[in-house]
Amino acid sequence: MELWITERQTKNLGLTCRVKEALFTGKSEFQEVVVVDTYEFGRMLVLDGVFQTSIFDEFVYHEMIAHVPLFTHPNPKNVLVIGGGDGGTIREVVKHPSVERAEMVEIDGLVVDVCKKYLPEISEALINNHPKVHLKIDDGIKHMKEAENFYDVIIVDCSDPIGPGEGLFTYEFYKDVYKALKADGLFVQQTESPFFHQPLIKRLWKDISSLFPITRLYLTQIPLYPGGTHCFTIGSKQYDPLNVDTAKLPELNTRYYNRDIQKSCFVLPNFVKELLK
Repeated sequence: MELWITERQTKNLGLTCRVKEALFTGKSEFQEVVVVDTYEFGRMLVLDGVFQTSIFDEFVYHEMIAHVPLFTHPNPKNVLVIGGGDGGTIREVVKHPSVERAEMVEIDGLVVDVCKKYLPEISEALINNHPKVHLKIDDGIKHMKEAENFYDVIIVDCSDPIGPGEGLFTYEFYKDVYKALKADGLFVQQTESPFFHQPLIKRLWKDISSLFPITRLYLTQIPLYPGGTHCFTIGSKQYDPLNVDTAKLPELNTRYYNRDIQKSCFVLPNFVKELLK
């Protein structure tokens, strides 16, 4: 008997993968947590029926959400990752020599534990207890309300705007992010598909650009996510990612990100530009 798993990406669209083996199925106080081994994407994390990451293409998402903002800031020392329970974003953050402290605030400890066991390639910085990493199992929204003028870069590596991640897509949350950043700080958030989440992108752009004098959206390609094209939004108090001198950027051990992509990811097709007007 064949086993398949489907993410209902919209009420009319699904992505279905043939499964080799179900490795873990459980439920935390926040969500259903599943890890499956699939034929096309390899091992995959699924939260409440939504595909989160896979061994096949995780490097694209994690490199792009981390390196683009960290190379926009000229000297990021204190970095916070909100969410990111799989450990992939914090793995990329600690590659930057300037980073002295990499905090990670994840609401669901079960996600962290499961990913360390079943997705060790992604969670290696957590498994190895990297000296820069400080993990806290807590509510990222609450953490933001308590922080002020502390972080150089904040990376909001959240799930979709439903369930535990819903409150991370609000104007009130962005005000707290602004407060938690230093005077020259910046933040980035994954902001879904420019094909299938257009009303959300319009609202988030309006909210973020009303607070941050520099707001930019950039794109990448991730086969696991709806439509294959995914976007991220940067809100910055001082530094414009379009002004980064890429010739001076150091080379990192990456599979997707490079100096050219640091610039090219901000080149937007016309239909995306229209969303931001």
